[in-house]
Amino acid sequence: MFTNYSHLLLDNPVQRHHGIAVTDVDGDGAFEIVIAGFDRPNLVLKWNGETFVDIADSVLADVNRSSLGVVAADVNGDGREELYVFNAPSPSGHKGHHRLWCCQNNKWVDLFSRPEHQDALNSTVGQAAVCLDRVGDGRYGIVVANATGPMRLYEMNEMGLLADVAPDVGLALATTVRGLVSLPLVSDRMDIFATSDRGTNLLFCNRGNGTYRETAESAGLSDAYTHGCGIAVLDADGDGKFDIVYGNWEGAHRLFLQGATGHFRDVAPQEMARPSRVRAIVAADFDNDGIEEIFFNNQGEPNRLFGLRDGAWRQLDIGDAWEPDGLGTGAAIGDFDGDGRLELVVAHGETGAQPLTLYRPRRTDAGWLRVLPLTRYGAPARGAICRLTVAGERQVRSIDAGSGYLCQMEPVAHFGLGSHQRVDRLEVCWPDGAKVAIDSPMANQLIRVPYPGSVLGKFER
Repeated sequence: MFTNYSHLLLDNPVQRHHGIAVTDVDGDGAFEIVIAGFDRPNLVLKWNGETFVDIADSVLADVNRSSLGVVAADVNGDGREELYVFNAPSPSGHKGHHRLWCCQNNKWVDLFSRPEHQDALNSTVGQAAVCLDRVGDGRYGIVVANATGPMRLYEMNEMGLLADVAPDVGLALATTVRGLVSLPLVSDRMDIFATSDRGTNLLFCNRGNGTYRETAESAGLSDAYTHGCGIAVLDADGDGKFDIVYGNWEGAHRLFLQGATGHFRDVAPQEMARPSRVRAIVAADFDNDGIEEIFFNNQGEPNRLFGLRDGAWRQLDIGDAWEPDGLGTGAAIGDFDGDGRLELVVAHGETGAQPLTLYRPRRTDAGWLRVLPLTRYGAPARGAICRLTVAGERQVRSIDAGSGYLCQMEPVAHFGLGSHQRVDRLEVCWPDGAKVAIDSPMANQLIRVPYPGSVLGKFER
């Protein structure tokens, strides 16, 4: 499936890398790769048409901080995504307080460093984070699970001040969460699913008003006494509902299909369930055949790739991305060169320093369509749902708000079309329920879809 293109990473030091997020850092409309460095500089890798180069300034590089993960979202409603970086205490002696980078007048500033936000400062060790538009207004909060203490939800109020509102909305649970995803999973608004380390998983169902109730046990997702890490969501059985795949560290991995009543059942075949030292999991259509594959990033043992073949999930030939000696900590995807194929970036370094690796799937003649929904402010609409119909077959994607363990994918719905060159219909649904339908879009293009009625105008092909 994959060929190694790591030689395109011009700035690729041998160091401990952790989480990855894909966002537009420099504001030019293209997406960069932000990589958390542990007691080493963070990287911001940009495709310049020939190679990936590091464009991180001294602020974002944040030298000698021990960054673990990163999440991007438009917190203040200015149309540009902020960067939440969660940290641990550094071996070099720096404190582990988290960062919330905001670009103001073309300069990145840490909002947590300001005096008015000292009461909200998070100095605990972060374990997972995801962005959340809980009421559908286009402004995101950041949900953070910490190694100690309750979960937090940072939002910016009308006065421009950051506050932890988790206690007010039902999210302030003391947990051992290691993975988080957020999307309209079991309700019409953004829900939250979390894997736990040595505890039970959590499913926070949005009541419709931006408050939450925990329902994992009744949904069949509690999976007690396991060590959950990476998570991905996909429609694994083609019924139009989102299903959940996640890894348990050195335990049985799960593939939970969602039934008609919102109850889930584990159908992971033996080879997929086989325990491994798993970290990140990615679901994406790498070969553009219209069916998503599932990538398991492992630590110190080979990675795995699964695909749906003849009605069953089977392990596939992963090619160069096998990485039997890789110390995997995170993985993310994006089409950075615009050729309609998803690149896969893998970070390493939890237990030792290694460079990043970059993979491309083999080239095919299969068609594709990429969809970028925007908020009313013009930022990526993370948590939006895109549904596509081609030749009577349906596909569904969620714009990634955070992917389980330390990472966040590009904010684009990537659809493989196989041999088809025209789509019957595309529908985009935002976290507040607003919808736009586009009939017969042509294949092999990126479509930007503004929020309906926004000043951004009609969708752009």
